[in-house]
Amino acid sequence: MIRRTFLALTTVAAFAMPAFSQDKDIVDSAVAAGSFNTLAAALTAAGLVETLKGEGPFTVFAPTDAAFAALPAGTVEELLKPENKDKLVAVLTYHVVAGKVMSTDLTEGMTAPTVQGSDITITLEGGPKVNGAVISAADIVASNGVIHVIDSVILPPM
Repeated sequence: MIRRTFLALTTVAAFAMPAFSQDKDIVDSAVAAGSFNTLAAALTAAGLVETLKGEGPFTVFAPTDAAFAALPAGTVEELLKPENKDKLVAVLTYHVVAGKVMSTDLTEGMTAPTVQGSDITITLEGGPKVNGAVISAADIVASNGVIHVIDSVILPPM
């Protein structure tokens, strides 16, 4: 059942987000999709664009623009200020796992260390989630890793 859910998500992603391409790196794929403008701006402000354009492989749990918009008012603007760069880097790198982790690799209760240093937890009951954020599209392969689209911004433990 869980594998069918992931297969369905992968199929939906393949048709719903044709801008993603194995020929593009993670950053270029996200920019081309058009629903990750806030993520792209945050990556630029944090100085992480070149890193995520690097060889990898990386697994990115990518929040959509709507996910960023759902944060409390002023949160994104505050994080984008130069004096908050360290906080922004921590939030963004908490969405990245070293290596290429496909949906078929995910298991209930699985934990994985993020580039930020803290672990994330995967749950599968009721649909795949990372730290409670719903994975709405999975296994979007880029030239240097894989993207899983999530509906919320996940925050590292403070």
